[in-house]
Amino acid sequence: MSMAAGDVFTASVREIALGGAGLASVDGMKVFIDMTAPGDTVRARVIREHGNWAIAELAGLLEPSPLRTEPACPLYGICGGCSLQHLAYESQLEAKTSILKNAFIHIGRTGIPLPCAAASAPWEYRNRVRLHRAGEKLSAGFRARKSSEVIPAPDCPVAEAGIRAALKGGTFPERECFTAYSRNGLFLCEGAVERGRTRLLDREIILDAGVFFQSNAVMLEKLVTDLLETAESAPAGLPAADIYCGVGTFALFLKDRFPRIDLVEENRTALALARENVQGEGIAFFAMKDEDWVKMKNGAQRSGPGYGFVVADPPRRGLSPGMRRWLAAKGPPLFAYVSCDPATMARDGGELAGEYNLEKLCLYDFYPQTAHIESMGVFRRKRGS
Repeated sequence: MSMAAGDVFTASVREIALGGAGLASVDGMKVFIDMTAPGDTVRARVIREHGNWAIAELAGLLEPSPLRTEPACPLYGICGGCSLQHLAYESQLEAKTSILKNAFIHIGRTGIPLPCAAASAPWEYRNRVRLHRAGEKLSAGFRARKSSEVIPAPDCPVAEAGIRAALKGGTFPERECFTAYSRNGLFLCEGAVERGRTRLLDREIILDAGVFFQSNAVMLEKLVTDLLETAESAPAGLPAADIYCGVGTFALFLKDRFPRIDLVEENRTALALARENVQGEGIAFFAMKDEDWVKMKNGAQRSGPGYGFVVADPPRRGLSPGMRRWLAAKGPPLFAYVSCDPATMARDGGELAGEYNLEKLCLYDFYPQTAHIESMGVFRRKRGS
């Protein structure tokens, strides 16, 4: 079947695809339709056609899926922050787990263990938000769905209570765009109080509102706990590395487990915070891109033991080609990969499959009501590799 922009059709939605759109099949062509749920029968209108697949918009809901629920936010569908509020939370979690699994099957083309999933509180979980203003006298808000327009937001049900109170009270600085962080009475905001400390598990960490930090502290604690449990099976007595370390969150907890830990981060502002957060003996900081760090390691003349454990938390683009090659050739016996994109993680995992077995794969739902997927894969080096 050939489809063109403007064509209207009827279809049944079978699953949620990477990115959050519902996926339907129309005469063998894949069609992606936002704001739909598995089991919906819909009328939809083609927006763009791309050969053997197309993007469409919902024109009418003919038969709603039993997986649907009423969105909690009156701005849902207008604001661009959330894309899955129309889907019951349990179904969101199932959809994301399936997306993670399918990424490894179809992109990584590797056998994987059954993914586990760590659920979050569905609402008031988000500690960190990016806000905008359309003008000095307008309320703070969020970017519109698929537009740069700013939608004033008098409330946000996914935001932590402190941020919700600030939205309702209009107590933000007069800035065009800014980031706010709120947790347990701590409130940081660009243009106001920007630095502060929060507690993760049994440790304090310094934050800066203008520097990236994970937006769901409860899920971050769960991830850190699992990472520490994973690190316990690393060879004793060998050093570790935290690649793309940010403000040093993982190294803060790992430093006591290893005789030395190297922190690598190209963002110098984030690394400056990491220097404050991670202190003690046997700690080294490298303000450089991962590719440059790999070149330095490959060109080092001194010999010594390799790493026993490496954790990497790369940006959405995944591991760089140089980092993948280094891991394959000289990587540690145990490698933990924290990812914000199942597609690039599956690609990287597929390239490492000759040297590593994927021992564990778990989804951490840092962002309920959205299509974002955070996960951790635990890779163990094959014997003889």
